[in-house]
Amino acid sequence: MVLKKITETIQGIAVNSIPEGRKARLQILIEYIQDKVTMRELINLNFICTHNSRRSHLAQIWAQTMACYFNIDQLFCFSGGTEATALYPSIKDTLERQGFEFEISSAGKNPHHHLLFSDDAPAIVAFSKKYDAPFNPSSNFAAIITCSHADENCPMIVGAEKRILMSYEDPKKYDNSSQEIEGYAACSIQIACEMYHVFSAINK
Repeated sequence: MVLKKITETIQGIAVNSIPEGRKARLQILIEYIQDKVTMRELINLNFICTHNSRRSHLAQIWAQTMACYFNIDQLFCFSGGTEATALYPSIKDTLERQGFEFEISSAGKNPHHHLLFSDDAPAIVAFSKKYDAPFNPSSNFAAIITCSHADENCPMIVGAEKRILMSYEDPKKYDNSSQEIEGYAACSIQIACEMYHVFSAINK
């Protein structure tokens, strides 16, 4: 069961705010997941952005959370970049405000975070890495590109069964501004809203 505060965040999502054109792109992901569920196959989703510091982590975390919320089993979410940096602090702060609980399992320039989002599901492991790092699946996965720069720099992702472009506006533009908290929160909620739309459409 998803943690109470995260459940409250999910229940406050304006699902109907997704434009029809965007829903058409999300439908590609819905169909990929539905095919796997129908065939009772393992589902691996790898969300990819340039630095694996903001959008790809938000997508990974919200996708795994929504899979749990809608009781979609055997689904595992990952993230990566064209280079490794670190989880940006405002992403951690934003998700904590929205109900996630963080534990740091290793410190340093690129700390490994364990995100608690459920009473009974394993914690999500979040740290920055390249999309083809050993931690991530090397085959039988969908590569979901969350930024246009990564789309241009990853024309082919070895091992991916499906490549889906789902780019989001970079909340980095709000860094060190009076709009930082609101800007990051809006980006997180947009991604959460779209993942809600995706996973609520899956027939088990």
